[in-house]
Amino acid sequence: MSHTVGAVDAATGRVTADQTVRANRRAFDDLLVWARGLGGERVWAIEDCRHVSGALERFLLARGERVVRVPPKLMAGARRSSRERGTSDLIDAVQVARAALGEGLDTLPVAQLEGPELDVRLLVEHRERLVGQRTALINDLRWGLHDLWPELQIPARALIGAGWQERLARRLSRAEQNTRVRIARDELRRIRELTRSIDELECELGAVVAELAP
Repeated sequence: MSHTVGAVDAATGRVTADQTVRANRRAFDDLLVWARGLGGERVWAIEDCRHVSGALERFLLARGERVVRVPPKLMAGARRSSRERGTSDLIDAVQVARAALGEGLDTLPVAQLEGPELDVRLLVEHRERLVGQRTALINDLRWGLHDLWPELQIPARALIGAGWQERLARRLSRAEQNTRVRIARDELRRIRELTRSIDELECELGAVVAELAP
């Protein structure tokens, strides 16, 4: 699945740039960097098909972008009268933008992600980033421990638990403090800090979600 975006000048309706990206988080990051690089004030007009565009819409809102929803009924006539050249996806994107301008950006429904819903989104994304950092550190630590003690068998996911973290901390503190050991101790310290932060975020999320959906 992909999303196609057409940048349309509000004054002239002229297409100034276009971009097609895959429908995933990394591609959304690239799309936003591209859009911000165009300069000027920016409004995202998205056809109101949230089962298709919901992920992109939420991504943009979480990053402070202004998003308006274009009702599909506004697009029916535009699609029938279209005579433009180009891919169908780009034509659709341009027609959505022009329909939004023609209707008036201030009159269209404004997409919103605010209040507790935005808090949940931000907390979830922050927790996911911390989990990703911890996973990378754990992978590095496993290789370092294998180099130090090839016979040491560490079960999967064990290094996120306090028991194994404490066990390794004691073993590393008793070992000769060479470079490998000092790096492993530093990585383990950071893993423990991240684990505490991740657990605290989990509790905070639980409380917020319990209020939103008891």
